[in-house]
Amino acid sequence: MKKTVLMLWLFGITMQLVFHGGFSEKTPFRRKLREPNSQEQPLPNYAVKLNNESNHKLVVDNGIISVTLSIPEGYVIGISYNGIDNILDTKNEEQDRGYLDVVWNEPGKSSFFERIHGTKFSVITVEDNLVEVSFLRIWESSMKGTNVPINIDTRYIFREGDSGFYSYAIFDRPKGLPAVEVDQIRIVFKLQESMFNYMAIEDNMQRNMPTMRDRQTGQNLSYPEAVLLTNPSNPQFRGEVDDKYQYSIENKDNKLHGWISVDSDSPVGFWMITPSNEFRNGGPNKQDLTSHVGPITLSMFVSTHYAGKEVTISFEEWETYKKVFGPVFIYLNFATTKDNSLSLWSDAVDQLSKEVKSWPYDFPRSQDFVQPNERGKVLGRLLIQDRYIKGGELQYANNAYIGLALPGDAGSWQRESKGYQFWTRSDSNGFFIIENIVPGVYNLYAWVPGFIGDYKYNTSILITQGGVMNLDKLVYRPPRNGPTLWEIGVPDRSAAEFYVPDPYPTLMNKLYSDQPTEKFRQYGLWDRYVDLYPNDDLVYIVGVNTFKRDWFFAHVTRNTGNNTYEPTTWKIIFEHQHDIFSGKYTLQLALASAKDVELEVRFNDPSINPPHFTTGQIGGDNAIARHGIHGLYWLFSIDIPSYHFVKGNNTIYMRQLRAINPFQGVMYDYIRLESPCS
Repeated sequence: MKKTVLMLWLFGITMQLVFHGGFSEKTPFRRKLREPNSQEQPLPNYAVKLNNESNHKLVVDNGIISVTLSIPEGYVIGISYNGIDNILDTKNEEQDRGYLDVVWNEPGKSSFFERIHGTKFSVITVEDNLVEVSFLRIWESSMKGTNVPINIDTRYIFREGDSGFYSYAIFDRPKGLPAVEVDQIRIVFKLQESMFNYMAIEDNMQRNMPTMRDRQTGQNLSYPEAVLLTNPSNPQFRGEVDDKYQYSIENKDNKLHGWISVDSDSPVGFWMITPSNEFRNGGPNKQDLTSHVGPITLSMFVSTHYAGKEVTISFEEWETYKKVFGPVFIYLNFATTKDNSLSLWSDAVDQLSKEVKSWPYDFPRSQDFVQPNERGKVLGRLLIQDRYIKGGELQYANNAYIGLALPGDAGSWQRESKGYQFWTRSDSNGFFIIENIVPGVYNLYAWVPGFIGDYKYNTSILITQGGVMNLDKLVYRPPRNGPTLWEIGVPDRSAAEFYVPDPYPTLMNKLYSDQPTEKFRQYGLWDRYVDLYPNDDLVYIVGVNTFKRDWFFAHVTRNTGNNTYEPTTWKIIFEHQHDIFSGKYTLQLALASAKDVELEVRFNDPSINPPHFTTGQIGGDNAIARHGIHGLYWLFSIDIPSYHFVKGNNTIYMRQLRAINPFQGVMYDYIRLESPCS
């Protein structure tokens, strides 16, 4: 390391990072820079150099941004931009401003948090228009019990003309390392609170935000992340709830978020851009954190949020592994006037589009990052055949989710965290193309909105460098044992179509007050169950009730006061107008979420024990508390001998047995009763 530093210092290795065009004088954000053929005095070269006052800091400057990194740790200490000395929170210690962290545990032991602290700094490449630097932490046996047993290389890339920089991490387990479980991998940036007060996640999810002090002076609610703001510095927030989980979104949409200093005369935007989800865990529908009060911006690579320990990465002793997480792009922009501050969001959206079109990048210098010309492609067409819909005719799998993940059972992709995943959506005729696939062995999986269950192609798929595989016509036959007698809900792996109650007026986030489709994000909705059903549990009469109005979005416990709870039993009453068919009926029970529950199902006998069916204890996604509207998907096909039903009225009893806290429960996706096959 010292030799590399000395070479840089003595020879003044330079990087020619001048911006080559892009914006006109009319553009309200970003400075106008010289065109490459301008006759004006050219911009000076910017060297990769050590800080003059310390041999433990590296400053990389491309003429647009200047980033200070600690050597050899690799912490981002400072980001200078648009005349601002440091947009990161200088009240924090240097290791607590910009960093990569991991939450992990030895098997059978408690998890703990670790910032990754590099021990070896090196310059990977210095070119005319690009610099890449590395901060490597190699695991040694003396670190057992204190450091996650994985070699971790944190990389930063700085390029000519970029209003930002790239970061990625290489995780490597050679032979000989002990067993470990990894719950979380992420990049964190903590910004100047005095500057950044406006957060943007999506077009309909952006607002002025309270401060960290507002949280500290507020009232703690049912879990630490949720705080009622009782004495905020800005009176507009008084009586609101702040909870970082209210801003979670699905992986497929979690591509851009960040902050704007809207009160500044020259507003600045700080953005996390993630152009691909291939390195994230849990598939396209897994939800995760974005930005939240701090102001803090995250890039979540792996987490157990909205899934639980089922998606933990578990390594056996001596198990080898290598994976690249990222790169992600940390993008900065600025507006020339306060009135144009919100244009920074639109500009960031445009930048995201450019990054997505450029993926996979061709500039990372790690041999472990697979270049564009080394990747493969799969194409085909997915059709659906249900013998009780349209007479069994083949139908187009419209807008289906189709993807590649490590080999496993059908649906295993949502619990898979080690490998890469590559997903797309089919068109209205079922055609699909999956591009930019890292070579390897995969299974092809799919699920189709409007149909239950998971599809899996019957053989493994080998992706070779530059290879193209045409699978032609694939047919998915969803689970089905007989014609539909009745159904509740929509099979889309979400409880959003059910009745989501109005929040308590004193526990609201006003961002969602006028957004009915986002109402599920409000705090405390689980407690509304006892308000709506103070004495008896939910009863749903098929043909009389409607699920949009009469089916509570979550089957939760009953709050009896004094922090005590009891199980709840929901009833589905339906009339069988004709004689009972001989054979077996089937109850298709699809769950959108489960948290530490055991769901028992009984038919026309509420007291029979053991029950006719039980899920057993399942679930850890915590989606009820975290405003998720769904977690992991569960499907149970329950066979029911015909003698359990009678001609006339029948009742299905659904009892959630476990009741220790208010967050235990299930969210239903879809329920269907099928009569015996005719």
